[in-house]
Amino acid sequence: MNPADVAQSTLPLASSDVSLIALFWQAHWVVKCVMLGLLSCSVWVWAIAIDKILLYGRTKRAMDRFEQAFWSGQSIEELYRALSAKPTQSMAACFVAAMREWKRSFESQSRSFAGLQARIDKVMNVSIAREVERLERRLLVLATVGSAGPFVGLFGTVWGIMSSFQSIAASKNTSLAVVAPGIAEALFATAIGLIAAIPATIFYNKFTSEVNRQAQRLEGFADEFSAILSRQIDERG
Repeated sequence: MNPADVAQSTLPLASSDVSLIALFWQAHWVVKCVMLGLLSCSVWVWAIAIDKILLYGRTKRAMDRFEQAFWSGQSIEELYRALSAKPTQSMAACFVAAMREWKRSFESQSRSFAGLQARIDKVMNVSIAREVERLERRLLVLATVGSAGPFVGLFGTVWGIMSSFQSIAASKNTSLAVVAPGIAEALFATAIGLIAAIPATIFYNKFTSEVNRQAQRLEGFADEFSAILSRQIDERG
């Protein structure tokens, strides 16, 4: 028998099973780590997406309820007493912060109006910045997975192809039955990278737009409320 044939007969035969589970188990351990990491990132992306969808829905409904109460003709003093007794977020937090600064200025002995408008604007801007930070929390994870996921998957693909070529060189057999499983394992890593990156990019763009929309809504209310308080300052001054 030809020595080359003997050497080939001692090498393990390439598995013909190309199912997804088989591709994972047959992959190099480095490629397996890449796949597991990308799958974990994909689960994390979807968990963040579900949390953000619920959060933005609650925030929008809270803004709607507050605006309905604010523009219903109810006294802002009554509204402030009702809201200041409990933790507030979003538009209500901006309103409470402005009213708290307003009342501090009028309840002080000096009753100083100098710089009151600037202080009110400042506390509302701080409140809006905190709200935007709360809405943007963990969006950086989506951006990172969306941008880095395909490259991590490509790294697993390159490593898998290198391992496949090493096996081809060792077996000295370039038939499709030998090459195909190794190439499939390598490309599977790229597919998982895209599975993680594409939803992350879509969700990041969608949520960034939603944060900007809610931030503009907050800033619009802050401008309107600042104008209302400015007229009252002029009347009392």
